[in-house]
Amino acid sequence: MADDRRLQQGNNLIMSKVESLESSMNDYHRHHHHELMGGEEVVVTVDWRGRPSNATKHGGMKAASFVLGLQSFEIMAIAAVGNNLITYVINEMHFSLSKSANIVTNFIGTVFLLALVGGYLSDSYLGSFWTMLIFGFVELSGFILLSVQAHLPQLKPPPCNNSTAVGEEYCEEAKGFKALIFFVALYLVALGSGCVKPNMIAHGADQFNPADNPKQSKKLSTYFNAAYFAFSVGELIALTLLVWVQTHSGMDVGFGVSAAVMAMGLICLVSGTLYYRNKPPQRSIFTPIAQVFVAAILKRKQVCPSNPHLLHGSQNNDDAFSSDIDPFLHSKKFRFLDKACIKIEDGSNTKESPWRLCTVTQVKQVKVLLSMIPILASTIVFNTILAQLQTFSVQQGSAMDTQLTKSFHIPPASLQSIPYIILIFLVPLYDAFFIPFARKLTGNESGISPLQRIGAGLFFATFSMISAAVMEQKRREAAVTSNKTLSIFWITPQFLIFGLSEMLTAVGLIEFFYKQSLKGRMQAFLTAVTYCSYSFGFYLSSLLVSLVNKITSSSSSSTGSHGGWLSDNDLNKDRLDLFYWLLAGLSFLNFLNYLFWSKWYSQSPSSS
Repeated sequence: MADDRRLQQGNNLIMSKVESLESSMNDYHRHHHHELMGGEEVVVTVDWRGRPSNATKHGGMKAASFVLGLQSFEIMAIAAVGNNLITYVINEMHFSLSKSANIVTNFIGTVFLLALVGGYLSDSYLGSFWTMLIFGFVELSGFILLSVQAHLPQLKPPPCNNSTAVGEEYCEEAKGFKALIFFVALYLVALGSGCVKPNMIAHGADQFNPADNPKQSKKLSTYFNAAYFAFSVGELIALTLLVWVQTHSGMDVGFGVSAAVMAMGLICLVSGTLYYRNKPPQRSIFTPIAQVFVAAILKRKQVCPSNPHLLHGSQNNDDAFSSDIDPFLHSKKFRFLDKACIKIEDGSNTKESPWRLCTVTQVKQVKVLLSMIPILASTIVFNTILAQLQTFSVQQGSAMDTQLTKSFHIPPASLQSIPYIILIFLVPLYDAFFIPFARKLTGNESGISPLQRIGAGLFFATFSMISAAVMEQKRREAAVTSNKTLSIFWITPQFLIFGLSEMLTAVGLIEFFYKQSLKGRMQAFLTAVTYCSYSFGFYLSSLLVSLVNKITSSSSSSTGSHGGWLSDNDLNKDRLDLFYWLLAGLSFLNFLNYLFWSKWYSQSPSSS
């Protein structure tokens, strides 16, 4: 009996220890692992071994600096390829100008579209760090394969020759296996870069936790500025030094340098492993969103209560969030989604399925996502203009006098560095001087709201295309009528204006999405959503080029003219200036469209 009592006491002691441990773990999970779509917030951070992170050892600007290093190196590597790719496709692969422009814009558009895949995989399955590491190596393999193809004559079409009967130069277009190798390499780079991009910003932001330490809020703001500064520095080096290497040492060496730079970025990422605060992946981020729509449809005949606090999940939120619920749920926008939160009282204690009953937090997240779509769509034409600066404007510069000194010529692709030179100076000046000044006038912590900032950028983008059209008309007239070649510096205004436009629109869009998203889940995916605008902008560029060629070619054939606006590889025969005027008109109409949607969004309580 004494042995039994001692055994029972031992068991009780063990159970007491287990209950104490469970209580401690529950406290930890309540603090570190809240489900956003279940009514609470996800704030999960662990070290590289999966243990709870330590605020004194992990995170902060020290950890974020390694991510900034990857961001600078990665953009350096892909910008050097993407911004001079049209020259390689025309001169080495022997595609036509319009086809080459479409190859480049489709490639860049695919990079940004695949950012959604990277964001989804990160938030749902892999986490930011592993997504960057895995797809960073995929991108590196693409750079290596491009370098190998550019170096080996067997993998490229033969050089152009003048053996045709009429004396014209004949160029054989890349086909079959040679074209396959090129596109496989190109889209390995697209897949890798697309999945890496959103995770660099998200993983860097994960190193700060304003919820635990208010001082981290300012550091997080500093990080976003530093991230865009790192992006601009990487672009600038790519468009000057690396493009110069491509021009003077060959594209094979240029692609090889991009591979080496990408490898340096991955080394930088891995070097910070011991310092990172990692947010483990959660379940599928789309499931809670789908549940809201399904529940709202199933309960479409229900009547919403007049008091939003009677909706399911509103009682579980803290005061700060509850104060936001009332005006948000009273909004007339997407009111039908509120029915997903109605709990049916039938006298039984049966728990409803999450596909029939959602929380107000779920509904709020879905409403925010839906409300942001028109704003995102309004920036597509802006990125179509960006596509012109990376394609036709490079060819425009190639048709001009690139000589700076007797021995130095400016590579036309390096003209794209002008906006980033402007950004390197404008972003710090904007933060140091304009924001404090505007804050006194508007009372807004950001000086002007992100929506106002985006609108200002879209307005200036129109003048970038007007400048491009005027200068191209002047260049063409000088070449055709006077046989003169204008200096390449004549087309710098369009790049300067666009630099200002990009500083306002691109940074404003990132800030807008960051401030409107709920904390916790979907950080990487919501960052990736901003890249969709780039993707659709470049796809729209390809569509416009094809449509303009088709329409103007049919019109020209009826009048006996030579062809469409962009049908030749000779800009002196093409009418690039008219295409620029068309884009200027579209840009202004898009600005008016944006004014409507930004006003519509601002009327929503969710924007407060």
